[in-house]
Parts: sequence; C-alpha cells; structure tokens
Amino acid sequence: MKKGFTLVELLVVIAIIALLSTLSVVALNSARAKSRDARRQSDIKQIRTALELYYDANNQQYPAGSGLELGATDTACLNQNGWVSTSACASATIFMQNVPSDPIPGTYSYTYNVGVKNATYTIAYYSEASSTTKTATPYSME
Repeated sequence: MKKGFTLVELLVVIAIIALLSTLSVVALNSARAKSRDARRQSDIKQIRTALELYYDANNQQYPAGSGLELGATDTACLNQNGWVSTSACASATIFMQNVPSDPIPGTYSYTYNVGVKNATYTIAYYSEASSTTKTATPYSME
C-alpha cells in the first residue's frame, strides 16, 4: 500500500490556504484604512488647535483662504501672517511649523475654507471607512 496524499486532498488543502490568505488580506486592508482615518482625525485636531491659537492672537479672526490644500507647498506652515510656505515661516510667530497633509497625498487632501469676515472656517477631509467627505469646524468635528 502506498503512503501519501491523493490529488483531491491536496486540492482541498490548497483551497483552504487560499481562502484564509484572502480573508487576511481583506482584514489587513481594512485595518490600514482605519489607521489612515485615525491619523486624519489626529491631524485635523492638531490643525484646529493651531487655528485657535492663531484666532486668539489675531483679533478673533482665522487666516484668510478658500479652497486651500493644507500641507501643500504654499500652506506648509501657519504663522501670524496666515498660511505660508516653509521658507517664509520663520519670520513671524509660528502656530504650526509643519502643517500635515493627508496620508495619501495626491488622492485626498485637507481643504481649508474661511467663513464670512474670517469668523469661522471649515476643513474638509476624506474618511476611507465611511467613504465620505467629512467636515471640521471650530465647534465640531465629524
């Protein structure tokens, strides 16, 4: 009598291994998306804090700007003059030295818009977990 595995037994084992590896890849991708969302929320909280410091130091007004992509070359720093490039940052009071950008640059971004009379603002950011764009304001954060 021969010892060994039959072709059917080998195919069943291969199918089980393939199924388990597929499930682990799906779970890993979901965990990565949740991780990026957590980073986005942390970044937005840090930006909101810097904006509140700016607001207190600048006559109860937020920095001017509409449709600005935060963390880009011209909005890489927040100082007393508003959103500026990194090279122009050191010449004034700094509220945020390195403004963060989205974990997936080029695909998503943090978009800043100031409200009427610079009294409020919105920051739009993308959530991969819910596949929606969320908004942060001085009073709330989705």
